[in-house]
Amino acid sequence: MNQLSHVNTEGEANMVDVTDKPEVSRTATATGFIEMHEETINLVNENKLKKGDVLTVAKIAGISAAKKTSELIPLCHPLPLTSVSVDCLPETNGILLRSTVKTSGKTGVEMEALSAVSVAALTLYDMCKAVDKTMVIGNITLESKEKH
Repeated sequence: MNQLSHVNTEGEANMVDVTDKPEVSRTATATGFIEMHEETINLVNENKLKKGDVLTVAKIAGISAAKKTSELIPLCHPLPLTSVSVDCLPETNGILLRSTVKTSGKTGVEMEALSAVSVAALTLYDMCKAVDKTMVIGNITLESKEKH
């Protein structure tokens, strides 16, 4: 089993020292899914919910979350993100969320991509909860990470 990178030899949590790592281009993609009733999806697609344009707000929330990841997750390094995309793709039983994040830096952007998808899903939940009490957020997964 690999050693935990955020734990020192005394077993204490610490931020990983990346001082000597080279800066390289990095990309990560994450997905998630929010299950909801078909009627709710129709309201979202037709932009008929009282809170407004649900998909655009979720997308912006996801982008903001990626940018604030190091403030939310204590041992994440603050990174200069060069690109964040969040897609909200309606399906028959819910909305598929996909985020791709890029940087040129010393650490990967996996947590930023996962944060983007998670907060986009939470935003959809918040904006649709008045009409659908049975929504389920799940399958938040890191799909890929690459160094270029």
